[in-house]
Amino acid sequence: MNLKKKESIAHSAVHVLFGLVSLAMLLPLLLVIAVSLSDENGVVKYGYRFIPDHFSLKGYQVVFQHPGVLLNAYMITIVVTIGGTLVSLLFTAMVAYTMSRKDYPYRNATTFLVVFTMLFNGGLVPFYIMIVKYLHMKDTIWVLILPYLINPFYVMIMKGFLDRLPTEIIESAKMDGASEYRTFFTIVLPLSTPALATVGLFISFVYWNDWWLGLLFIDKEKLVPLQLLLYRTMNTIEFYAANSQYLSGNVNISQFPSLTTRMALAVLGAGPMLFIFPFFQRYFVKGLTVGSLKE
Repeated sequence: MNLKKKESIAHSAVHVLFGLVSLAMLLPLLLVIAVSLSDENGVVKYGYRFIPDHFSLKGYQVVFQHPGVLLNAYMITIVVTIGGTLVSLLFTAMVAYTMSRKDYPYRNATTFLVVFTMLFNGGLVPFYIMIVKYLHMKDTIWVLILPYLINPFYVMIMKGFLDRLPTEIIESAKMDGASEYRTFFTIVLPLSTPALATVGLFISFVYWNDWWLGLLFIDKEKLVPLQLLLYRTMNTIEFYAANSQYLSGNVNISQFPSLTTRMALAVLGAGPMLFIFPFFQRYFVKGLTVGSLKE
């Protein structure tokens, strides 16, 4: 067996392996979508199926019973995700760029502080007291943005990419009279597009999927983000299902599409990000490769 044939077999084996991994990730998503479009009685009787016995939109009808609340939650989440990602990406790039500069005298100390925060934190109680008592951000949209502005892990990914940029470019900019801010915004950032896209995608996922900050600090209904709304809806469904014998009136919980509604909530929560990810895929792969950490 010649070398080319061995390489072809090896490549085919790798493709089959990654194809199986991709299929294993895709099938659960397809199953969730299929169940969300199924009839509740069919799901209870036959279990989860990729092809529903009877198609039904009752799960989505339950979710969209109050479209104004859902649209407001979507709007809050979109504003927080876009605004938070842009500001967080700027701060992350600025900190990483400072750490990557070899002429920065406190480079090692700054790196130590960033890595240290990956291992230790102040705890939940001091964090809550600081947000509520000292920063007075409770029931404001800023409480959904500011706590996630700087993530040390993303800073280290960005630093790993910026470490590979030629220092001659920065030195040439200095010789031409460019200031530090102009060098950063007109030279460094455009060259860092793959890393920015990768880190920005990570950050946007954090903002989009967050419900914890809203659960802690948001009581105003107009500021409830999407994931918190879905979380509350899910808890309500589970409460009614577990305590149906105590409900009074003409409520028949057995006819409530709880299973399909849960899957509809999952689709509505994850759906928008599934459409966004393919547009960043080529930058995502390149940014992970080039921006890998090094000693």
